[in-house]
Amino acid sequence: MKMNQPMIKVVSSGKYVPSTLITNEDLEKLVETSDEWIMTRTGIKTRHKAVDELTSEMAVKAAEDAIKRVNYDVSKIDLIVMATITGDQMTPSTANFIQAKLGLVHEVMSFDINAACTGFVYGLEVAAALLQTGRFRAALVIGGETLTKIVDYTDRNTCILFGDGAGAMIIEPATQERNKAYFFNAARGDLNNTLTVVSKIKMDGKKVYQFAVDAMQQAIQKVLDDAGLLVEDIDMIIPHQANERIIQSVSKSMSIPMEKFMLNLSEYGNTSAASIPITISEYFDKNETKNKKILLVGFGGGFTWGSAILQL
Repeated sequence: MKMNQPMIKVVSSGKYVPSTLITNEDLEKLVETSDEWIMTRTGIKTRHKAVDELTSEMAVKAAEDAIKRVNYDVSKIDLIVMATITGDQMTPSTANFIQAKLGLVHEVMSFDINAACTGFVYGLEVAAALLQTGRFRAALVIGGETLTKIVDYTDRNTCILFGDGAGAMIIEPATQERNKAYFFNAARGDLNNTLTVVSKIKMDGKKVYQFAVDAMQQAIQKVLDDAGLLVEDIDMIIPHQANERIIQSVSKSMSIPMEKFMLNLSEYGNTSAASIPITISEYFDKNETKNKKILLVGFGGGFTWGSAILQL
């Protein structure tokens, strides 16, 4: 079946991370671990921790960064999609709080998505599809998490991984073929006891690793095939920042140079739904992005996984 690909314009990107750091040395004081052990197995050096700061507050700061970058007219924003597993409360949605804190008093469709670490890619596809209806002028898509509040700091296998932060993107509908976006998102419910959050994060690391490598490869190849592109046509792959060894395994098995993957997990750790948009924002900061193609790929609890190709 031939799909109608949405055409979207990426207007801007932004990020926010709290200033408080959790270092590997800090974790050495809490559990039996070491900087060398953590770096060797994950590639993570530090993570950021929100102190007296809500997920919505971080999300607003990331959104404001994206808005200020291009001096965007916020009256155009009439859709907010927030990806998070650590929202401020069960209801109203964190997106509603973001709308209020941004001072958007006009009518805005605002809601949250929970697809764990794949949440931002899910959110982008949902927002892109809604923009194609012609009913909306601009979407603000955000991934934000305060994961440190649900980390078990007695579990050395998980407490070393997670940090807090938020990333945002503003997108508008487009009409040019060059602005076609391609998405692939999926889930497998039979693996949902491998990575769960009831009150604290619990994870079977080996099973997650095996799933993640396979899922990332599948998602990369699927979205490339759908777009009729090769890896060589992509300027940068922006993966979910979970574990450097997972990305190295994907790089090796797919014969993709590691230089093609943008990594920042050494500083931020795994920020779940925030990791991809934070990395996109840093890509904007460090590169001339005009006419560049980026491939996003993520995986998360559920299990969920997905990918996207965007024209910048």
